[in-house]
Amino acid sequence: MTGRRFSAFLFDMDGTIINSIEVAIDAWSQWAVRHGLDAAEVTKAMHGVRAAETIARFGPAGIDIDHEVALLTDAEFNAVDKVKPIAGAARFLTALPRDRWAIVTSSPRRLALQRITAAGLPMPDILITAEDVNAGKPAPDCFIAAAEKLNVEISNCLVWEDAPAGIAAGKAAGADVMIVTATHDSPDDKAGETIIDYQNLACDIAPDGTLTLKVIA
Repeated sequence: MTGRRFSAFLFDMDGTIINSIEVAIDAWSQWAVRHGLDAAEVTKAMHGVRAAETIARFGPAGIDIDHEVALLTDAEFNAVDKVKPIAGAARFLTALPRDRWAIVTSSPRRLALQRITAAGLPMPDILITAEDVNAGKPAPDCFIAAAEKLNVEISNCLVWEDAPAGIAAGKAAGADVMIVTATHDSPDDKAGETIIDYQNLACDIAPDGTLTLKVIA
């Protein structure tokens, strides 16, 4: 992706700029056990997907989805001490023009705001969360919505993702995809270039505001 100009960067949150993998796996494992489900199967499937959709997929018939989402959100919210930034993410994001990037997450807004703050990352002007779209990842709606709010074409955006559902959403939206592997060693879908973290990345900003990635020593 180096050398190409992009109008904007669209970042997933968990696993992409924030490492919350321990928190998520703990919360979902406990939820699965509580409902007599296979915790390994549930935790493998929940990455990058809105909680309501995972609950609807695995939960027993008649389950109160909104109630279960609230319980899971509370469990993850209360484990804020285990949240940390992906290496180099704070520096990389802080250097970007505020009108040229957004965070696009499947997390509820309440949880997203807490995690961004706890990880010491800059708060974006544009934050798309679980409540903002009718169809969550792997549907492309969230990334398209972010591009529209930034007033750029989605085809000129670079999506940063870590999970198969998000990678698929970025592709479906028509964007290029950069895959961050800090918390997922082997993404199921190698749909774009990969980086481990942001420590060796920087960005040149052209007079027209477009962004060009570069590798630094």
